[in-house]
Amino acid sequence: MGDFSTFFHKTATFQLYHLLLKQAVDFFTTLGEITKKFFAVFAYLLKFDINRKIVIEQCERFAISSMPITLSIVGMSTIIVAMQVAGEMVKQGAGNFVGMLVTILIVREDAVIMSGFAIISMIGSSLASELATMRVTEQIDAMKALKVDPIKYLFVPRVLAGILMMPFVVIIASTIGVLCGAVASNIAGDLSYRAYFSSVWNGLYIKDMSVCLAKAIFFGGTISLISCTCGYMAKGGAKGVGIATTKAVVWSFVGIALWDLLFAIAFFF
Repeated sequence: MGDFSTFFHKTATFQLYHLLLKQAVDFFTTLGEITKKFFAVFAYLLKFDINRKIVIEQCERFAISSMPITLSIVGMSTIIVAMQVAGEMVKQGAGNFVGMLVTILIVREDAVIMSGFAIISMIGSSLASELATMRVTEQIDAMKALKVDPIKYLFVPRVLAGILMMPFVVIIASTIGVLCGAVASNIAGDLSYRAYFSSVWNGLYIKDMSVCLAKAIFFGGTISLISCTCGYMAKGGAKGVGIATTKAVVWSFVGIALWDLLFAIAFFF
């Protein structure tokens, strides 16, 4: 019986089962920790118990530092889409709708999604690695020993910065995207700027902009919360820091994709 048990534990079937079980436990553990940290952060925000100096520092980090890469990604993706859309629509005699379609795409999806991806890659990974390093070097344990709450000192300023700054980043990215779309449409489809912006004016509604800003708020808070939580859960030295950073990036991508789906169902389905 012992020999059979040893043999079974070496089989591919058992290894696959063990891997899936481990992944499932890790998934629910991470989800539970994210939920737990959300309520802890929310309690501090309700009491407005925040460190303003740290919040300002994190706001600068979240918005200013990430702006160049964010605008580059949004601008290039808009140019690619606009060049393809404008050329074909002008050929079909639908040039008057180019600005409207490109702008709706930018405002509803492209600007906020691409901004989210840029923020995750640059800021989210940085937040996760920072807290993970503090965890594995026992700095967080030292904070607890000094009666300093890590949630208040580490989580609240970063989550609040994400909530406040993400809409600011998305507004600028959307503006740059619309302007890049106008230039690309003029080059690819020989569409006049007057026709482009006239179409934008007629096709863009307050609802589109409101939903975009609401998405940005949820995206910013989600990215910061997930990144901080994954970093906070790190263990195992330098390898643990790498695992925590990777987990933060993956979970953040999934998180904003899920929020985007829910917003699409709620407002545009």
